[in-house]
Amino acid sequence: MRICKYCGAEIPADARFCGICGRVPVDPQATVSYPSPDEPAQPSNAPYPVKYSNRKPYQYTPLPPEPQRRLQPQPDWPVAEPPKAYNQQGSARPASWQQGPPPVQPYATPNASPYPAQPPLVIGSANSNQQGKAPGRPRRKGCMIGCLSVVVLLVVLGTLVVVTSQKVLAFGSAISTQSPLSSQTDYMNTSDRVNILLMGYGGAGHDGAYLTDSLVVMSLIPSSHRTTLLSVPRDLWVQYPPNSGNYTKINAIYTLASNGNANPVAGGNAIAQKVSLVTGLNIQYWMSINFTGFRKFIDSIGGVNVNVPDAFTANYPKNDDPSVNASWITVHFAKGMQHMDGATAIVYARARYVLDNPAEGSDFARSRRQQLIMQAALSRLKDWHTWPSMYSALDALKGTLYSNLSLADLASFALKMDLTNAHKLGLTNDNVLVDTVSSDGQAILLPRNNDWQAIIDYVKQGLYN
Repeated sequence: MRICKYCGAEIPADARFCGICGRVPVDPQATVSYPSPDEPAQPSNAPYPVKYSNRKPYQYTPLPPEPQRRLQPQPDWPVAEPPKAYNQQGSARPASWQQGPPPVQPYATPNASPYPAQPPLVIGSANSNQQGKAPGRPRRKGCMIGCLSVVVLLVVLGTLVVVTSQKVLAFGSAISTQSPLSSQTDYMNTSDRVNILLMGYGGAGHDGAYLTDSLVVMSLIPSSHRTTLLSVPRDLWVQYPPNSGNYTKINAIYTLASNGNANPVAGGNAIAQKVSLVTGLNIQYWMSINFTGFRKFIDSIGGVNVNVPDAFTANYPKNDDPSVNASWITVHFAKGMQHMDGATAIVYARARYVLDNPAEGSDFARSRRQQLIMQAALSRLKDWHTWPSMYSALDALKGTLYSNLSLADLASFALKMDLTNAHKLGLTNDNVLVDTVSSDGQAILLPRNNDWQAIIDYVKQGLYN
C-alpha cells in the first residue's frame, strides 16, 4: 500500500492515481509505501512512523449482472427494495424506509411460459425479424398518391382558370370599345352618380332592324347602391341632327347616326347625347342589345322568373320578318309569377296589340315590362346556380351586346345595382308628355305646353338620391 503525499489517502499498490484527490504521482517521492494488514511487514521509506488505518482503499468493483427474472403477477404496493449498493454493506434496512408505489411492470399472465427477449420490431421494414440490419425508411405510398392527386387537381384548376380567363377577356374585347380590365369609373368606387343608357333593337331580319324601341336610363350611386330606372318613350319627337331644323322620333337616331349599325359607336354617342339633353342627366355611357341575341341569352341561363303585374291577351306576329311569315298568333299572360324562356320573354316585353287590357297596349306599359325582364335577367346572373352556364351565356351575348364601358366597369355596375328597391320612372302622357300627330301624320309625343324644362324637373324629383 502507498500513501498519497498530497492528501494522505491510501493508494493500492497497483493504482495509477489517487482515488481521493485524483492526482497522479509522477515520482516515487510523491507516495509513501507501507505494508497492508494482510502483508508481512517490510522496511518502509516513510520519514515518519506509519500507523495502520481501518480505512478501505478506493475499489472499482463492478456490480454483478442482474439475473433474468420471469414476469410474475405483482402484489399491490409491494415493499420497495433498497438500492443494491446499500445492501452490499450488509446494513439493516432503516426503520424510516417507507413503502411506495411499485414500478410500472408489464402485465404477465400467471403460469405463462417464459419467452426469450425479442429484437425491436421496425415498422415498415421489408424483414422485421432479421437482426443485424439497419431499419429502413418506411415507404410512403399513400402520401405520394395524395401529393400527385393535389398536383393533378392544381393543374386542372389552373388550366380552367387560364381557359376561362382567356374566354372572358376575349368576350370583353368583343363587346366593348375599351380594354376588358380597364376602368373609366374607378371600378364604380365613387359617390358620384353614374348613368348608362340601355337601348334595345330588333336586329337583322326585323322590320326596322335598328330602331331603338327600348330606351332605359340606368342611374346608379355606387357608394349607396341607390338605383333609378327611367324609361324614355320611343315616339318622343326630337330635333336631329342638332340645330338642323329636322325632326324625327328619338328611336331613329341610332339608325341615322350609325348608318344602319355600321358605326355603333357613333350611333351610341349620338342617342346618349340626345337623351342626356332631354332628361338633364349626364349620360356618358351606353350599351346596345339586340333582341334576337337577348332571347338566346335568356335561354342559355335557363330562363327567367317574372312577376306579371297585370294579365292581358294580345296578338303578336308569328315571325318578326313579315316577308317570312305574315300571320299572327294570340298570346296570353296570366297575373303572378311566371317562368319564361327567351322567346316568351321577348313576346312579353314587346307585345303591343292588346285585346282585353288597353293599358298594357301602350308604349309606357311595354317599357315597364322591359324593365321587369331586365331585372329578372340580372337577378338570374347574380344567382350562383346560374354560373355554370355562363360559358354558353357569354357566347350568346358576344354578338348581342356592345358598349363604350369596359367589361370590368359593366360587371361592377351590375353588382352595385339594387333592382329590388330601385325607383322606377317613366316619361308618359300621364305626367309630362302629350299625344299628338306630326306634320307627316306620325303618332308622336311632345312635352306638355312644349315645356322641355318640365321633363328635366320631373326626372330630378324622381331620382333615388
